Amino acid sequence: MDVFELRDQMVGEYADYVQSFLKIADERIKDAVEQEIKSGLLWPDPRIGLNPSFESGGRIDTLADGEFLHQECRRIFQIKDSTGNVISPLELHRHQTEAIEVAKRGVNYVLTTGTGSGKSLAYIIPIVDAILREGPGKGIKAIVVYPMNALANSQAQELEKFLNFGYPNKKGPVTFRRYTGQESDTDRQEIIEQPPDILLTNYVMLELILTRTDESRLVDAARDLRFLVFDEFHTYRGRQGADVAFLARRARIACGGEKLQIVGTSATMSSAGDSRAEVARVASLLFGSKVTPDSVIGETLRRATKPYDFSDFASIELLRQRIISGEDPSLEADQFANDPLSSFVEQNFGLREDESGKLVRQLPSPIGKDTGAAAKLSDLTGIEIDTCINAIRRQLLAGYKIMRPGGRFPIFAFRLHQFLSRGDVVSATVEGAEDRELSFDGSVWRAKSNEKREALFPLVFCRECGQDYYLVHLLGTTAERLAKNQGLSGNTVPRFIPRSLSDSNSDDDSQAGYLFIGDWSTNESDVIDAIPEDWTEVSNNTSRITSKARVLVPIPVRVGIDGTVDEGGHKAFYFKGPFRFCLNCGVTYSNRQRSDIPKPEPAKEVVTFAPSKLPPFVSLLVHLQPTYS
Repeated sequence: MDVFELRDQMVGEYADYVQSFLKIADERIKDAVEQEIKSGLLWPDPRIGLNPSFESGGRIDTLADGEFLHQECRRIFQIKDSTGNVISPLELHRHQTEAIEVAKRGVNYVLTTGTGSGKSLAYIIPIVDAILREGPGKGIKAIVVYPMNALANSQAQELEKFLNFGYPNKKGPVTFRRYTGQESDTDRQEIIEQPPDILLTNYVMLELILTRTDESRLVDAARDLRFLVFDEFHTYRGRQGADVAFLARRARIACGGEKLQIVGTSATMSSAGDSRAEVARVASLLFGSKVTPDSVIGETLRRATKPYDFSDFASIELLRQRIISGEDPSLEADQFANDPLSSFVEQNFGLREDESGKLVRQLPSPIGKDTGAAAKLSDLTGIEIDTCINAIRRQLLAGYKIMRPGGRFPIFAFRLHQFLSRGDVVSATVEGAEDRELSFDGSVWRAKSNEKREALFPLVFCRECGQDYYLVHLLGTTAERLAKNQGLSGNTVPRFIPRSLSDSNSDDDSQAGYLFIGDWSTNESDVIDAIPEDWTEVSNNTSRITSKARVLVPIPVRVGIDGTVDEGGHKAFYFKGPFRFCLNCGVTYSNRQRSDIPKPEPAKEVVTFAPSKLPPFVSLLVHLQPTYS
């Protein structure tokens, strides 16, 4: 099963799951909802993100030969298998080499390169080089701070490969430990008693290290700290950003030696043009230490395929003939790179030229039929769009199998991003079932030609029978006063406004509730038969509604198209929340049932797939990490 088949299977299963509990009584609404689901409202076309190729920065052994790096770096930074056998020397990207050069100047720096660009090596290599030159085992020389434990765990695994694989007993000269709060008491005590050269932690644990007496020996061990690294520092915003900024300053005071360098990385902050100065300003503010624009390092990209000009007729014709041939993509690297279809795929999913002519990343985009790359390819070549979709998919999958010449990454190292929604809003005007207008765009008002506005109220549905109800907020009065025809004083008219299901706040002058459009008898005996049994009591052999329950009984109202209570409006019944029983089927919902009505609020998640090592079954809303990152 390839990644596209997996996506289709997952979306199909999710569609079955959603539709298994989707019960809507009104046929117009049901048909409209089903049509929106089929059109991809809850799962739009997936987006493809292609990890680009980078300009080379030279091999690590070349840098060691010139004494730019310590000789032991040659042994440490190699591509190794699990037994420590060397597979190949490590070739750096240009931005990694530039970062090492900046680190050698002893200044603070920031790396703003994208996902899969090897940002961690841009600070790990300078850290290891400095430790080797000064001598390992002389206290904590580097603290790397991650915004989440998952990143620290992943980095620990990568460091294990570089720093320990290939050494006797898998113990290299430079030591590291993870200290994030996940460790056992034994491991924690061992780290305190034998501090490593490099400490991996998170910002919460670093705060505790600086303040708890139990960790005071770690602070003492870090008195001559050389590197303080904030990985993915763009995540620190607002109050959390202020907290981390103060943390950086306290860490500098407690541990900073004369040679302390602060390093930041970010995959989402651009460093193109004038924005280098802005990145430097933000980093300086967070670190509490100066970062200059020339110390902000961006990525330098290069093409992995031949750059065809698809505004040229000859290139278009080559592309058209390539697709018409129906041939499988070549699995030989040079032939694949010269394929015009490979060039088209890279230009649409991987690279583009900015205004200055510099190569920059493309944003992830869909293959899809409407506005995606397949539509462009079809318009360009005149070939049927389904054929174009299949051609693009085959080219991507083939490119993932072919390694870049002299590299360790595929030519097309791509991810598929699928956005999912667990629900969306269907809204309607307060009118009869055949006349009301429906909306799926979240609007709450719609202008009419007579300058009156129509209110659009979100709908929810009884799980048992599918009866629809309007989510409303009653302003200026309450159900109790409305039942006694006591609205607001003066000329102000009570009115209903749309609300979300999560907005259940009520006070003396407003109330969260529901509107029901339909027939419901207000005869006392009929009401007693319809309402929940525990709302009634027997007195003198006669059933009656309890005083507490009477305020819960639905109230007849007339509602205008703008939501105002109007004698000329549409007949409806209002009752305050929470939803207790269905006026159509009579099913009762207890106060403890929080999910008696499907939530209409949109809440999107993203699932990311890579086309390798796919499990036989993938749970929804799980990120699959690619093997090449």
